[in-house]
This record gives sequence, C-alpha cells and structure tokens, in this order.
Amino acid sequence: MAILELKHISLTYDGIRNILDDISFSVQSGEIIGIVGESGSGKSTLLHVILGLIPDGSVTKGECFLFGRSASERKRRELKKLRGEEVAMIFQDTGRYMNPISRVGAQYKEYLTAHGYRGRKKCIEKEKEMLSRVHLKDTERILHAYPFELSGGMRQRVGIAMAMSLKPKLLLADEPTSALDVTMQAQVVYEMMELRRKYGTSIILVTHNIGVAACMSDKLGIMQNGKLVEWGNTGDIISSPQTEYTRTLLDSVIEIDDERMTGKNE
Repeated sequence: MAILELKHISLTYDGIRNILDDISFSVQSGEIIGIVGESGSGKSTLLHVILGLIPDGSVTKGECFLFGRSASERKRRELKKLRGEEVAMIFQDTGRYMNPISRVGAQYKEYLTAHGYRGRKKCIEKEKEMLSRVHLKDTERILHAYPFELSGGMRQRVGIAMAMSLKPKLLLADEPTSALDVTMQAQVVYEMMELRRKYGTSIILVTHNIGVAACMSDKLGIMQNGKLVEWGNTGDIISSPQTEYTRTLLDSVIEIDDERMTGKNE
C-alpha cells in the first residue's frame, strides 16, 4: 500500500488561476521522491496540501490519500495527531514558523509533549540528541536562546532536528538545505538518508537544485507552472530528459571536467 497517493489534485487561491493543475503521483514506503522546479512552480504548495495547511475550499479537484485514507475523511483532531508523529515537515524558512518571544527549548518541548513525550528530563535529552545530530554543538545555549538570537542556518537546523525527532513515516522537506553551507548540506542529506535506512521513512524533497534531488531520490518529478511536466525514475530523467524545461534545469548544474555534478557516483 502506498504511504501517500495524490489523485488529480488541482488548487486555486483566487478561483481563476490554478496554482496546482491535475497533480497525480504516489509514494511507497521507504521511497524518496524529488520534486524540482523554479520558484513559483507550485512545489511548496504541494507539500502544504499533503499536510493540510491550505485554506478550506482551495482544492477544487482531486483527493489526497495518506496511509490509505482520504485526508478529507479525517477529523481535525486526527489530522493534528498525524502531523509530527506520522508526517513531519521541514519548512523552507523555519524561523518564520517559530515564536519570536519563546525560547527554542520551550518550543521544542511543546512539540515533543504534544506528541506523547512526558517529563522534562526526557524531553531535554531528546532535544540535545537531535540538535547534536545536525551539528549544533552548544545545545544548552541553543535551547535557552530566542529564535532571533540564532543565525538563519542555525534556526534551519533546529527545524530539521525537530522534524526528525519522532521518526516520521513520511518526511516532507521544503528546500531543507537552502540556508546552509555546503558542508552542512551534506550532513543534512546524510541524516535524512539515515532515516530511510534505519526506519524506512519515505521522503518528499522539494528543491530547485536538481543535483541534490538526483543525489537522494529514487524518482523525480519536474514541476512547471503548477503542472507535473515530467515524472519517472531518477536515472531515466537525468540521462534522457523528455522536456526542454528539464534539459534547462540539468544545464544549470555545475560541470567540472565536462562531467555534470549531480551527486551520483558512477
């Protein structure tokens, strides 16, 4: 059974123009899907649909099935429990979603206790463990800091740590490495791959960087103007792109000694 199945999803915010236009694909257990496209192509909105973070009535057509059940059939309380425990999201700019007047540790603890963690000591141990895994070394200082006291990259790593804390069955990653330096990007990619290896986590990676997507993904989807213009196995799309848009994205990848650096080892 598919972990996630989208069937003919269309979405509009103004009733005129489709932000998403007839999107269909499925994700199997342990599968990593890369969704690649330029800014404004609708790829981040797609993740919001999966997580149920869009206004009522904006989906004009289609169904989203999570673990075999339609999201529209689930009660609000059930969806809230599902988020975090079964489905987690790494937001593109974690700082925007953090309370600026609440310490990082308090927000992290609230997230854990909302999903079953009990006891201050147990929460702190988990927080420090996960922050260390994304190479935030001074965990005590991080937990006592306010979000505005951290750099953008540090806030992003806090968000990544939180999303991975509960070992979700499906991880939605919206440009998770865009605010990080190259070394830290590699570490975050490694940690996400470890989730798949250890726990069979499925991942949907949204990015404008087709090189990162090619490195991680089993399948690739190429989005343009709200449409999924190409879909298939990663190797097939990289070696034999079917659309001019996909070829343009591939041409944007840095080449060294005439070899395209997509992250795949030959």
